[in-house]
Amino acid sequence: MKRTILATLTISAGICLITALQAAEPGKDAEPAVVTPGQTSNQPPSDAIVLFDGSSLENWESVKGGPAKWDLVDGAMTVNRSGDHRTKQTFGDVQLHIEWATPSEVKGNGQGRGNSGVYLQGRYEIQVLDSYENQTYFNGQAGSFYGNNAPLVNASKKPGEWQIYDIVFIAPKPSADGKSVLPGSFTVFHNGVLIQNHIPIAGKKTTAAAYSGAAAKGPLVLQDHGNPVRFRNIWIRPL
Repeated sequence: MKRTILATLTISAGICLITALQAAEPGKDAEPAVVTPGQTSNQPPSDAIVLFDGSSLENWESVKGGPAKWDLVDGAMTVNRSGDHRTKQTFGDVQLHIEWATPSEVKGNGQGRGNSGVYLQGRYEIQVLDSYENQTYFNGQAGSFYGNNAPLVNASKKPGEWQIYDIVFIAPKPSADGKSVLPGSFTVFHNGVLIQNHIPIAGKKTTAAAYSGAAAKGPLVLQDHGNPVRFRNIWIRPL
């Protein structure tokens, strides 16, 4: 009986030791960092990197080279046919908040109406488009993972009104041996409505084509499609 009790105690002690060691492993049960949220849902939390607050374009540059050339008016930057713009910093997995508005004066239809785009890592596009009573192909409307996945619903506001994308992006990454790519994903809220629910970033192309050149980090790129789309209040949280 004593040996049985001793054995039981020894096993229990061993389990407790293993449990304690597991709990002490970094990242297992570490105390979460304290982050102060914004006063409203569109204000950046304390750990966000503010990419554009309406005061300057210092965090941006033209993809053609040189400083940012888009117009800065009334706290917003406006596309002006000078080409796509990108952040000077590069990012991997992120939470992104960005606000945008298509022109209040409606011109054109389909893809010719308020067209722009938000490219994570300069490669994977969430479409910006005036999709308010404006039909186009399903995977090309506002909120689509362009050319791949249509949004779950069309949550577009009227032309000229400010709209919000909140995007969680997990980047595709090369495997350790460099022979394959670990797939990433998009989760997107449009004006507070879930429109992309953990969509894989593989698309309809072959794996090799879709992931060719996949890297751990890349810039955030905003598209100049020739329409005077405005952007404001852009912040990002590396994950």
